[in-house]
Amino acid sequence: MMSTGELTLVRPSMGSWVTYGLGTENQNLPAFVALAPSGTTASGEKHWSSAFLPSYTQGTGIATRNATAEKMIENIRSGSTSLREQRRQIELLKAMNADFAGKRGPGEDALDGRIHAFETAFRMQVEAQEAFDITREPTAVRELYGDTEQGRQLLLARRLLERGVRFVQAWHTGWDTHDYNDEEHKKLAKACDQPLAALLTDLKRLGMLDDTLVLWGGEFGRTPTSDNNDVAKKKSIGRDHNAGAFTVWMAGGGVKPGTVYGNTDEFGAIAAENRTEVHDLHATILHLLGMDHTRLTYRYAGRDFRLTDVHGHVVKGILA
Repeated sequence: MMSTGELTLVRPSMGSWVTYGLGTENQNLPAFVALAPSGTTASGEKHWSSAFLPSYTQGTGIATRNATAEKMIENIRSGSTSLREQRRQIELLKAMNADFAGKRGPGEDALDGRIHAFETAFRMQVEAQEAFDITREPTAVRELYGDTEQGRQLLLARRLLERGVRFVQAWHTGWDTHDYNDEEHKKLAKACDQPLAALLTDLKRLGMLDDTLVLWGGEFGRTPTSDNNDVAKKKSIGRDHNAGAFTVWMAGGGVKPGTVYGNTDEFGAIAAENRTEVHDLHATILHLLGMDHTRLTYRYAGRDFRLTDVHGHVVKGILA
C-alpha cells in the first residue's frame, strides 16, 4: 500500500509513477534506483515494479551489503570487448529486435523494455562505477554518514541524486519486531539515526535540500498495548502491528520545517486528529514534486489509472 497505493493487486510503484511523470536527468544511469540489503532485491521487486507502466520506469534493485562499487554492480564492464565493439553489438541487436517487433505489431512493451535495458546497461559503463564508488568522497563526509550499510546507502543515494537519478529508495530492514520490541527498536533507531542526520546535513550543504524531497517511514506502527505472549519461553513482552496510527516524516522539497500534522487518541492507538490516509500522502508527495495526482494517469485495460486511484487529498498544512 505504501509503495504502490494498492493493498492486493499488482500496481506500479510510486518511484515508477514519478519516473513516468518527470523522466530522468541522466541517460547514463537508471532513473529509479532501489538500494536494498542483499536478499531483498528479489522479494522486494514489487516495491519498485513498473507493472503496466512503460518498462523504462522500472526500478533497478542494487544489493548494498558489499561496500565496493564492483561488488554492488558486478559485470558492469566487459573484460574482453571494447565499448566500440559493444556499441556495434547493441545496434545490431536493436535492429533485429525492431524488425521482430515490426512483424508482431504494436504492444510489445516487454520487448521495448528489454531494448531500453540493454541501452541503459551499456551507458552505465561510462558513469555507474564512478557514481557507486563512495571512496571518492572525502574522509570527513564518509565519517559523517558512518561506515555501516545504511550509512553507505544514504551516501550513495546522495551521489545518485547529485548525478540526476530521479528517485532513490533506500531500505532499512528488521523493523518487524514483536518479541524484544523495545530493545530491538532502540538498536534499529540508532543504526539509521546518524546516516539520516548526515543525509539532511549533506543535502543542505550542497544546496540540494530545497529541490530534494526526503521521506522516511514504514508501513505500520505498534500497538500501545503489550502482546504478553510467549512468556513461558522467557521472551520479552512485545507489541503487535498497528496500521491505525503511525508516523512518517518528510524534509526538504517544499515541506514546512518543524511542522507536526495530526494526532492520535489518548492511548496512541488510532489516528484521531487530521487523519491522513496513504492516498493523501501520495497525493501530497506528487504535489511537492510538481504534479497533480488527479492528472498523472496511464490508460490500461480500458481505464485511466493513477497512483492515488480514485482517492487522495493534498495535505496543505505541511506545505511551506
